[in-house]
Amino acid sequence: MASIKDTKSAGKTSRSRSKSKSRSRSRSRSRSRSRGRTSSVTRQRKPTTPKPKQEKMESNSPARTRNRTPERAVTPTRKSARLQNLTLAPEERKPLEFEPSAEEEKRVSRTKKTEFGGAIGAFFMILGLPITVYFFNFVCSKNNCKPHLPIVSLDWRNYFDGQAAAIYLGWMAFQAVLYMIPVGPVVMGQPLRSGQRLKYRCNGFYSLCISLVAFGAAVYFKLPTGIVMQKFTQLITTGIVFSSVLSVILYVKARRGPNKQLAPGGNTGNILYDFFIGHELNPRVGSFDLKFFCELRPGLIGWLMLNLVMLTEKYNKEGAFPPALTMVVVFQALYVADALWFEDAILTTMDIIHDGFGFMLVFGDLVWVPFLYCLQTRYLSLYGVKMEWYCLVFIGILNLIGYYIFRGSNSQKNEFRKNPYNPALAHLETIPTSSGKRLLVSGWWGLVRKPNYLGDLLMATAWSLTCGFSTPLVYFYPLYFAILLIHREYRDAEQCQKKYKASWDRYCERVKYRIFPYIY
Repeated sequence: MASIKDTKSAGKTSRSRSKSKSRSRSRSRSRSRSRGRTSSVTRQRKPTTPKPKQEKMESNSPARTRNRTPERAVTPTRKSARLQNLTLAPEERKPLEFEPSAEEEKRVSRTKKTEFGGAIGAFFMILGLPITVYFFNFVCSKNNCKPHLPIVSLDWRNYFDGQAAAIYLGWMAFQAVLYMIPVGPVVMGQPLRSGQRLKYRCNGFYSLCISLVAFGAAVYFKLPTGIVMQKFTQLITTGIVFSSVLSVILYVKARRGPNKQLAPGGNTGNILYDFFIGHELNPRVGSFDLKFFCELRPGLIGWLMLNLVMLTEKYNKEGAFPPALTMVVVFQALYVADALWFEDAILTTMDIIHDGFGFMLVFGDLVWVPFLYCLQTRYLSLYGVKMEWYCLVFIGILNLIGYYIFRGSNSQKNEFRKNPYNPALAHLETIPTSSGKRLLVSGWWGLVRKPNYLGDLLMATAWSLTCGFSTPLVYFYPLYFAILLIHREYRDAEQCQKKYKASWDRYCERVKYRIFPYIY
């Protein structure tokens, strides 16, 4: 073995000194075999500097033993971002983002089942909703508030006014500024189709308080707040134009945006239907969420402001607050304040997680709610209704019962969603589902499937009862609201059936009534 090693060492030394370009045939064959090459392949070898000897493992075939440098001994390996992230300390790890590929973008499923009568229904609702608002404005005026065919003026100045447009747009801008104030908790929304969860700043109650202070200051300094009622029709027109333009902008924005942002229910490919139902789920400009902003702020607070204007005008004329009008304004103020105090609860509703933001929601939030929901207060401000005290007490109790059911059921649902293992909810019975969630089958949610809808309808009825029975027009709101909530319950039941399957069937067997106990 010693002679073999000496011979090999001498051979290496002679090659390095003479820098010979030829190799012996036997050495060439040996190296060719060891490298898996044929003996006929020759290559030039660049001069190398002598390297220190390294210890070699003894082998029965010394001719096939080769020296390897440390650099060649290390085999480079590729690591994915996920594996590299795991090698870091927990505080150094970065959240991984998963972007859908181009093929996944194209494979976004189309909406197959339509609602509201499809494209034809959407067409008639786009025309019919503004006409309905105009109709109740004309038919319930200071001259008459009973069902009749109103005389419609053809003078465009009765429908549009620059001052009214400035008031409406100024109100929208004022609420937008309040929305951007960095106060209030930041709440995470429900997971989107991409797995992302959007952030929402819930400062709606602060916006309400600031708006009330601003209105109080306007009354204190005797600003002409009554101009709002003088320009009521023109304000409606401005709202219709604004909501229509905004809906067009939202649809165009959705067509140019990524498919992952489209609404599950508004991606049929039919322009008219998608425009009405909403093509994009959560349209944003930077961090400004347009749907979340419009859902409760301008319309809901605007509804309360209109009520306060009418109450103030009535007080200025009569020198006192009429009991019936004051009662309905207080009831509706409580309703608005409740919605904004529990603003984060809207993030789990169908409007936010399923419906896109199109003409249906835009018009409903910015025109339908403020200008039609104030129908009772408008009637009472034009035609004072005197009621016996016991009638007012009965109406007050009915409203409080409705609010108790409404708030109790919503609070129970919200607490259960936040922490199903809350000890305060341990007495409630539930049904497990395949998704890991549980369905409440006791408490308020064991009485009917939608107890919050029941409370909502009781309050709506109480508001209309304050107007008496001189005209059926004031009962439009509870009638419309009943149809709306029954349809919404039907839509929600379909979604739950798809999501929970057999567990939902068990729930329906356990809780048989939808909204009204022993009736429906």
